[in-house]
Amino acid sequence: MLFADYPVLVRGGGDLGTGVIVRLVRSGFPVFVTELERPLAVRRRVAVAAAVTEGSITIEGVRAVRVQDGAEARAAASRGDIPVLVSEGLADVGARIVVDARLAKRNIDTHLHDAEFVIALGPGFISGVDCHVVIETARGHQLGRIIEHGSALADTGVPDSVDGRGAERVLRSPAAGSMVWTVEIGDRVRTGQAIGSIGGTTVHAPFDGIVRGLIDPSTPVQQGLKVGDIDPRLDTSVNQVSDKAFAVGGGVLEAVLAWISART
Repeated sequence: MLFADYPVLVRGGGDLGTGVIVRLVRSGFPVFVTELERPLAVRRRVAVAAAVTEGSITIEGVRAVRVQDGAEARAAASRGDIPVLVSEGLADVGARIVVDARLAKRNIDTHLHDAEFVIALGPGFISGVDCHVVIETARGHQLGRIIEHGSALADTGVPDSVDGRGAERVLRSPAAGSMVWTVEIGDRVRTGQAIGSIGGTTVHAPFDGIVRGLIDPSTPVQQGLKVGDIDPRLDTSVNQVSDKAFAVGGGVLEAVLAWISART
């Protein structure tokens, strides 16, 4: 690997985190990922988090595999794979760079001294206080930009609009429990179609579109949690990293390369 001396730990393997991971791996960085035992990612075909439940997943030509410990993770990384460890804290993998890609919209436990260089995605972080830089995740002119002073744009609580569809394209659980889906990611659905249920309550498609994401049925959910994503664009790809994720990944890659350049 070109940057073998700069291992990166990415905390969170959702769809945006995967954009970061793919950019870094393709550029020659060894990348390690930590995830929850029951990942909350819904766009599972483009989320390395899926390796936790499926054992492995290949996205955009890079392969992520679940591993059990640091030694197994280092062996996987040396083969060119992306090791995914179940851990809510920092994994002991010798990372010099840490990226908080959990998109919690708040700082859970990231600290400036977690690594030599710490990057955080989206709102909830202050550059120079919680981390060294923040990467903007809101769609618009600032998407993917490096923020060296201050914070990312505040969370509006409203999903980005896609073809005129905003909050309605996000499926939220009407109850607590485990989802039972009757459709799969990539299926085309019609307005009002029953696509799943939880606790005796049926979930319907809000409009015609493509199922872009569904939370893993084995993941227990709370009422109101995001459990699915319907895309109104009938030609959308559910197997490719999104433009937004790649833009955010590009911002992270630029920040990392600038940091390395400043050290040499």
